[in-house]
Amino acid sequence: MDLRIFTEPQQGADYDTLLAVARATEELGFDAFFRSDHYLSMGSSDGLPGPTDAWITLAGLARETKRIRLGTLMTAGTFRLPGVLAIQVAQVDRMSGGRVELGLGAGWFEEEHKAYGIPFPKEKFGRLEEQLAIVTGLWETELGKTFSYEGQYYQLTDSPALPKPAQDRIPVLIGGHGASRTPRLAARYADEFNIPFASLEDSERQFGRVRAAAEAAGRQAGDLVYSNALVVCVGKNDAEVARRAAAIGRDMDELKANGLAGSPAEVVDKIGRYAAIGSSRVYLQVLDLDDLDHLELISARVQSQLG
Repeated sequence: MDLRIFTEPQQGADYDTLLAVARATEELGFDAFFRSDHYLSMGSSDGLPGPTDAWITLAGLARETKRIRLGTLMTAGTFRLPGVLAIQVAQVDRMSGGRVELGLGAGWFEEEHKAYGIPFPKEKFGRLEEQLAIVTGLWETELGKTFSYEGQYYQLTDSPALPKPAQDRIPVLIGGHGASRTPRLAARYADEFNIPFASLEDSERQFGRVRAAAEAAGRQAGDLVYSNALVVCVGKNDAEVARRAAAIGRDMDELKANGLAGSPAEVVDKIGRYAAIGSSRVYLQVLDLDDLDHLELISARVQSQLG
């Protein structure tokens, strides 16, 4: 079971804070550092000092880390034109020596689009499908050849399809709860399917849909990695769990029911239940980015038990 650290910087974090978390992620033996792609805080957070851009952040971290994978859950398809996104991600992959992964989603948070003047189209899923075709198509085009695409939403003509990533194939993550279109899209384009903040029952059901879609598309179901993203709140005892829960404005009992919360033993047990339904990777949503002791505890008492 791979454990990855997943951050939500729009809630309030500058680059230096994210760098400290990424360095801790690397030093403590976690597999990867991922971040959300949002420009507006949610809930009661004031979001200070303001948003950071996902791919600018990852470009910086690409030069200041050496081992961990770097990526997004999920890049918003509404924020960037697909040709530009392909250039950005390929460049950051080269800057990192081939450690980048791209999670790409349709985009959903209308308020942040209004706040920063970003168009919020009605038909987002069709655009996402075209974006996936373009981004992967540009990367896969042989050197010396060009890439063209004629879609409903995007058109590219004789693109040189440069630059190329450092990796032969940048892993693409697709995720969500949709019952039909999401599994079909994952079956066609994804290296990994991720379901965010889902119960064991919902995860198992959705993994089954994706496996079936992969086989219908002529792939082996096992060709994909299946993963979960879950909020994490671990403490040596209930008092410490309650303190950490309060720091992120959550209730301990609710976190135990819906996330990975409790003692290290409780969290190891719950991760094991996700592993039993086919999940091989968990993105730990860390909401208090100043509490690096939390990461140390998870590394020493949870990750060490998972093998």
